[in-house]
Amino acid sequence: MDNLEPAYSTPVLLLIAAAAVGLLLFLVMKVRLHAFIALVLISVLTAVAAGIPVADVPAALLAGFGTTLGSVALLVGFGVMLGRLLEVTGGAQVLADSLINRFGERRAPLALGVAALLFGFPIFFDAGLVVFLPIILTVARRFGGSVLFYALPAAGAFAAMHAIVPPHPGPVAAGTALGADIGVVLLIGLPVAVFSWYVGVYLVSRVLGRRYDVPVPALLFGEVNGSTDADRPTVTPPTFGTVLGLLLVPLVLISFNTVLTTLVTSGTLAEGQTWVELLQLLGNTPVALLVSLLVAIAVLGRRTGSLAHTTEVLDQSLGPICSIILITGAGGMFGGVLRTSGIGDALTSSLSDLGLPLLLQAFLIATALRVAQGSATVALTTTAGLIAGQTGGLGNVELTLLVVAIAAGSTVLSHVNDSGFWLVSRFFGMDEKTTLKTWTVMETTLGVTAFAIAAVLWPVAGLL
Repeated sequence: MDNLEPAYSTPVLLLIAAAAVGLLLFLVMKVRLHAFIALVLISVLTAVAAGIPVADVPAALLAGFGTTLGSVALLVGFGVMLGRLLEVTGGAQVLADSLINRFGERRAPLALGVAALLFGFPIFFDAGLVVFLPIILTVARRFGGSVLFYALPAAGAFAAMHAIVPPHPGPVAAGTALGADIGVVLLIGLPVAVFSWYVGVYLVSRVLGRRYDVPVPALLFGEVNGSTDADRPTVTPPTFGTVLGLLLVPLVLISFNTVLTTLVTSGTLAEGQTWVELLQLLGNTPVALLVSLLVAIAVLGRRTGSLAHTTEVLDQSLGPICSIILITGAGGMFGGVLRTSGIGDALTSSLSDLGLPLLLQAFLIATALRVAQGSATVALTTTAGLIAGQTGGLGNVELTLLVVAIAAGSTVLSHVNDSGFWLVSRFFGMDEKTTLKTWTVMETTLGVTAFAIAAVLWPVAGLL
């Protein structure tokens, strides 16, 4: 649904947004109302209060909910089934053991983060997190302590790559809108993302893990001590090469889609070629995960005893994630209502008139959009469009640093209107208060670190 003309002035809309977030936090943290119910209720109240015509409110609600479910439900469903199959057959344990044997126990979180950086190059945040989930939880079970030691480095790696590095859609769209060379954005964005991850995610996760002892959740893969005897593999677990190969299937398929889409967009490949469209279909994230799951069933299914037992294992994996999917969809609904109401547009328009330095302006506008409506990709693309008219005379390096600054602003302050906030909260068994104190803080340090790098390089870029 398209954004409507704001019904009120910017200060009034900001007050409505702040009141909506405050009431939502009160309902879920103090009243202990179920997050799904609270999100839907607040979305309805916000839509009405922000001046969306009553007749259009249902469409505004369903637009955000449906869009988020369309991108999340299949990913989470297929990903959790794949993860459960790896966990039950001992594949996740094999991969975790191999990882630890190569890097050592003390470096396990670093190893998980580095692996996530590599996998996160072509894979979107939510898809990468789902695929990595069994590995994160298996490593956390083995060594104990707060799950944050292992979850935040991996989740933060996917977030950094998704926001800053092409060929992810946000930085590509922002770079295109600003007229930057996407190759330069990639060459500069990649080291910026890695350094920002190390400082803003990995080092911060060590502090947060010591401060907040979050137990390994039993929601997705059973009790902490492992699965029941009936679920244990009756034959030798798969080899490291087999497990790694299964995880590489979605990586390779999605990479095909990403590379081919980039080549078609740039004009290197002609549109409409059958072989290109077929590979793009196979590389579409839900389809890639479906293919990966089918391959895993063929390779690992016999280790569960029978196809019937495999089906039972997969069926049991879906029940616990119903709440996660619905809450994530409702989070997208809330963010969609805020976008439709024009709250984000009103705020960013006022910021663009303050006469701030261009790099700082880019960061603050993206931050305002991120806080107002939740979506990092929307914040990236909208901010780039708003400042594109001010970039005349800038070189490719300066334009790339503007993309980094926008990506940094679109990363900070993930909170209750961000579907990713709810995904992380439920996957790792955190309540809303703990998620705000950990995930939100880490996303903010990641974004601030990336912006600081861009600010340091900005004077140098002007000399090039």
